[in-house]
Amino acid sequence: MRALDHDYNPESILVPFGILDVLKNQLWIYFGKSKETSDFIVDCLEMWWKENSQSYTEIEELMIELDGGSSTRSNRTQFIKRMVEFCRWSKLKIRLVYYPPYHSKYNTIERCWACLENFWNGTILDSVEKTVQWAKNMTWKGVKPIVKILDKTDEKGIKSSSEELAECQKFWHRSEILPSWDVTIIPRG
Repeated sequence: MRALDHDYNPESILVPFGILDVLKNQLWIYFGKSKETSDFIVDCLEMWWKENSQSYTEIEELMIELDGGSSTRSNRTQFIKRMVEFCRWSKLKIRLVYYPPYHSKYNTIERCWACLENFWNGTILDSVEKTVQWAKNMTWKGVKPIVKILDKTDEKGIKSSSEELAECQKFWHRSEILPSWDVTIIPRG
């Protein structure tokens, strides 16, 4: 078997994002074809909610556990803007709970990634189709994930204007105890 040991000129890029329903052990894996950005992450959340809201009609509040990476930090202006838009569109109260630096290993979604890496360990992932097929065939606690591709190009470095951010702050409430690690977004300002 022959393969390159470095990807100098990849034919395509796949960026993973995962959503895990910890009560049902259902995992959704979304692959983006450009970069991990705030827009990509919120686009995944929107796609997930459009496809699954009928299964969660009793839900009024959605808690999202995050690792505080550069695309999802609670001070990232584009992330704030897009999450407020998602909150208002979905009419859900959203609570963002961040793990402290170097503690994302406690986030259950990280265990899903380890499971996926172990599953395709040694496989040469040389095409989008092969990568997606391998992801579809893994199991998390006996359940196969639902795998989707977001076929959209996102640009890095997009920032919201101070006017847009000021409007968003009406919906964005930081915890008094842990303001950087616990944020609640309400659909009505």
